[in-house]
Amino acid sequence: MPRVRLFLQSSAESVAANMTDTRPTRDKSATLQNSSYKRDIKYVFKLNNWILGSLGIWPVAIRGIGRHVSKISIAIWNLALSFAIVPCALHIVYDEKDIIIRLKLGGLMAFCFTAMTKYCIFVIRRPKIDRCIEYVKNDWWQVTFTSDRELMLKYATTGRTLTIIGASFMYTAGIIYHLILPFCSEHKFNNQTIRPLVYPTYSKFGQSHISPVYEIMYVAHCMCGYTIYSVTAGACGLAALFATHACGQIQILVTRLEDLLTGERFQPNSNVHHRIAVIVKNHVRILRFATVVEEVLQEVCLVEFSSSVCTICLLEYYCIVDWKADDRIGLTTYFLLFVSFCFNIYILCYIGEVLMEKSTKLGSICYMINWYQLSPKSVRNLILIIAMSSHPIKLSAGRMVDLSLTTFGNVLKTSVAYLSFLRTLVM
Repeated sequence: MPRVRLFLQSSAESVAANMTDTRPTRDKSATLQNSSYKRDIKYVFKLNNWILGSLGIWPVAIRGIGRHVSKISIAIWNLALSFAIVPCALHIVYDEKDIIIRLKLGGLMAFCFTAMTKYCIFVIRRPKIDRCIEYVKNDWWQVTFTSDRELMLKYATTGRTLTIIGASFMYTAGIIYHLILPFCSEHKFNNQTIRPLVYPTYSKFGQSHISPVYEIMYVAHCMCGYTIYSVTAGACGLAALFATHACGQIQILVTRLEDLLTGERFQPNSNVHHRIAVIVKNHVRILRFATVVEEVLQEVCLVEFSSSVCTICLLEYYCIVDWKADDRIGLTTYFLLFVSFCFNIYILCYIGEVLMEKSTKLGSICYMINWYQLSPKSVRNLILIIAMSSHPIKLSAGRMVDLSLTTFGNVLKTSVAYLSFLRTLVM
């Protein structure tokens, strides 16, 4: 499949190169190019800049010594993750004997390791993330027609909305888990009540409940929590940003195809041959952008996909246990985490489904326009667009599983099957 797509892209480039490059210019219905560029870019990138920028993933235009801020930030957040994960893992292995608490802490550790893995992937993929951001910036810079800008804003708003909802669930559940839940139950060790920590520590690491060691560790645990929730929310936000942008560009191509005969959205006095060249070049550009996006997200999606089944299963189990124990705070916290994890995997599967649907639509539009009014030579040029659309853009989990709504349903069904097995094993 990738070889076929690369062949079609190279064929499209050679066909388009033999045609005159004609860019749409402004007319009475057009807005001045770049007149709203800065405002639009700020609107599109704002949320992802807040989330991923704090983690050192988002590029910052700082010169001098400030250019090392992102590296320092990455080192600090990884240190906070290690500071919380290692003592808690030792506590689970050597100190904790209750199977229920072990399961709860084991789920927490799995979530932390998953977040750390995704964080490392993002750090490695920073150059490709920068490249995708430049693609988006260039597309917004080249907006000429008002209708095109409105379409792009429509899809950008969809991406922002998905990011806001996912981040709201994740941060709300995280705040309750780190700031409220630890203080709602009594913590004892060797018949002595101790001050609670979010991540229990190994007993041989000293008296962690004595000031100021306790305060330092609690702050480090909160930093760890912020990191894992930000990485999770940032991954879905980044996927939503790039995928909705690609959908917006595809929708613009659809409007171009529908206007192929009249030419109102093209340069005045351009012929059909030139209009098809513009469409093919823009289509190839979208395919290139989608290829880079898939390279950025495929490992993250694989980690998210593989971990979500176990994490959702454990959260379902925690909800059942706290329901039986009448622990309302715990039930509320785990239910919010359950909803947020389901919504995050749903975002990835939903945008994968939309991308496939939109990219396939280009071929259908070529059938639906009045192609019989074109010359035979122009009709033959449309065949290349149809051929490229027959291999739609897809988001995959490590190029093993295509992300779609069917995949989301399979994740939920598998988690329920694992839950049944877990209840039989433990209860």
